[in-house]
Amino acid sequence: MGTEINNKVDIVIIGGGIAGCIAAIALARSYNVVVIDKVNKPLFRIGECLTPASRRILKKLDLLSGMDNIITATGQGLHLKNIGTQSYWGTEQVQIVDHLRNPDGFGWHLDRQRFENYLRESASKRGAICLWSTKFRDAHYEDCRWHINATTTDDTGNEKTYSTTAKFVIDASGRQAHFARKLGIKRQHFDKLVACWATLSNMEQNKMSTISASESGWWYSAPLPNNKRVIALQTDADLLDQKIINDCDLFIKYAQTNREIGNILQKNRGDIELHKTVSANSTRLNQFAGKQWAAIGDAAMSFDPLSSQGIFSAMISALELTEMIADTSFMIDLNATKMEHFQNIHTLRMDQIWASYLKQKNSFYLEEMRWKEAVFWIRRHN
Repeated sequence: MGTEINNKVDIVIIGGGIAGCIAAIALARSYNVVVIDKVNKPLFRIGECLTPASRRILKKLDLLSGMDNIITATGQGLHLKNIGTQSYWGTEQVQIVDHLRNPDGFGWHLDRQRFENYLRESASKRGAICLWSTKFRDAHYEDCRWHINATTTDDTGNEKTYSTTAKFVIDASGRQAHFARKLGIKRQHFDKLVACWATLSNMEQNKMSTISASESGWWYSAPLPNNKRVIALQTDADLLDQKIINDCDLFIKYAQTNREIGNILQKNRGDIELHKTVSANSTRLNQFAGKQWAAIGDAAMSFDPLSSQGIFSAMISALELTEMIADTSFMIDLNATKMEHFQNIHTLRMDQIWASYLKQKNSFYLEEMRWKEAVFWIRRHN
């Protein structure tokens, strides 16, 4: 086992997803930044939408032109325009929310893997030290610095320990919140929502996303790049029939019980590929920041996908955190008073985001009363 030591790090970011990379891109201009992530490359994820407002963040970080170049240089593009959503919620009549008049323009149906790769490459080009295939192990605080240990395995199977000290740590490690959990910070879980999803060939001309409520939850479908389409069921884990998510025929049969999803399946025939079920519930840390550390993105809080806030919230929380670091200037001398001020500002901001999210989520679910006696909806209405 070998050891590599780097004692010249200002900030360690644990997690190389969207939040972690946005933070690294913004911070690398002023600080020595290290990003640690356990996977060598981003995992394949359900296709997700990037809201039009996200363009402001990409533009501010000089990332927007790169996105546009990727789209226009490859014909169909790595990402599709997101022109809006058609929903069947609270009524059988369709309700359409489009982006035609949105001052920010269109959003995107992402190729999530390639979007995350783009952010990783950008973070590296901006000067961040990126340690992929490196697993965070532990941390302890001593002499006004965090001492971080991580491990990686080389091509020959030999394990190497990476040890460093940092003035500040950002937990961007997703729902697992690895750093905060090591510190004993608890996480609250507010429901049992999971997403069961599948992909199939897309032959439909309609490029809008579709949301359709049902007795046991709600369905989502959207076009993806490369002529693919995603279909996902959101329901509570204890209400889910495991047979459905392990058998393509049963999944299709169950999806066809929803009128709108059944129509989509009829227009998009072909092989369907089931993917693993993922957590989609509302969760948050009991503490968002502490002595020279802070959590952002899903590590801080995770949202019900109905809110469409996941990716945008990860991006904005990362950007706002970097601006708070600069504004409070506690990194210059690690002044305790400035640090406490930073903690209070970050905590207040995250609490505001959480309160706004809960209000919006509760309002959305209360709009659907057609199955108010069903267990899934009783839980949301109460």
